[in-house]
Amino acid sequence: MNWDATDAGADADAGADAGDRLVGASADGEDQAVEAALRPKSLSEFVGQERVREQLDLVLRAALARGATSDHVLLSGAPGLGKTTLAMIVAAEMGAPIRITSGPAIQHAGDLAAILSSLQEGEVLFLDEIHRMSRPAEEMLYMAMEDFRVDVIVGKGPGATAIPLELPPFTLVGATTRAGLLPPPLRDRFGFTGHMEFYASGELERVLHRSAQLLDVEIDAEGAAEIAGRSRGTPRIANRLLRRVRDYAQVKGDGFVNREVAAAALGVYEVDERGLDRLDRAVLHALLKLFSGGPVGLSTLAVAVGEERETVEEVAEPFLVREGLLARTPRGRVATPAAWAHLGLTAPRHAPGASGQEGLFGA
Repeated sequence: MNWDATDAGADADAGADAGDRLVGASADGEDQAVEAALRPKSLSEFVGQERVREQLDLVLRAALARGATSDHVLLSGAPGLGKTTLAMIVAAEMGAPIRITSGPAIQHAGDLAAILSSLQEGEVLFLDEIHRMSRPAEEMLYMAMEDFRVDVIVGKGPGATAIPLELPPFTLVGATTRAGLLPPPLRDRFGFTGHMEFYASGELERVLHRSAQLLDVEIDAEGAAEIAGRSRGTPRIANRLLRRVRDYAQVKGDGFVNREVAAAALGVYEVDERGLDRLDRAVLHALLKLFSGGPVGLSTLAVAVGEERETVEEVAEPFLVREGLLARTPRGRVATPAAWAHLGLTAPRHAPGASGQEGLFGA
């Protein structure tokens, strides 16, 4: 396996929340090290994503039967759902080496040409956050994916010369958290596209039992269910919470993880029963108590919470909206009835979602 030298921070600005949020979906150095040990090595070991797994298995088996390289693969979905793991499984199933780099690391066509020209036949190139690659590199990638050839420009101006460079057949696995930002010509060159969904609680419990076995943690079914319910449908978060619960169980108990131990441990880390952390609850508290449920502008809400506007919009809001606790409307952010119930508060009659106020949620 080869890592591009500039790839160490591939997810850095895609998820600045990961550094200090236990429920952040991006990976820091500790997560990357642990994930390397916990990653399944084959499709048969991979938990969840049944449809994507089945479809990808057909693509890979057919390529092996033909004795050819696999079609290029595009994986989209939120951070922490297993895109990198599947890329490594593609290489393992094809019996090929893998080269790993990221979109932000490729800022010039020459950067991409250097990587492509050093690929071996059949090698898998994993390009994380592919939507953040520079446009000149993107255009070079079109020809490389389709014709296994790139034109290297030598010189500048009228005297510039294009030197064609033949490439060995390879498989590109692209991963993106924002598939809508990929230009259609690039999307069309992928033979297989898979969208990664958030995990059901039962699937996360299977992930946790497997991880607990690898980490030598004793956990029962109820303990795994408690952690899974607070993991936001994301295996990366589930594994991170498992490690923190393990620490608590070792220090405060006998090392065994059951429902009571898991709940007590995650209470210490301020992760509640729905997976909300301090920032999420701060946003809801401000929205409900200071602004009576809204509507309120994003900037005003951010000031009330004491955070940057971008932090509220990009870190806290997506999960709150997905959980049905907050809604974005043309008039501003509003809390839903579920938000009032979650915080144990009674919504006033004039609050959004109360009788006669439902129209706020229709936009």
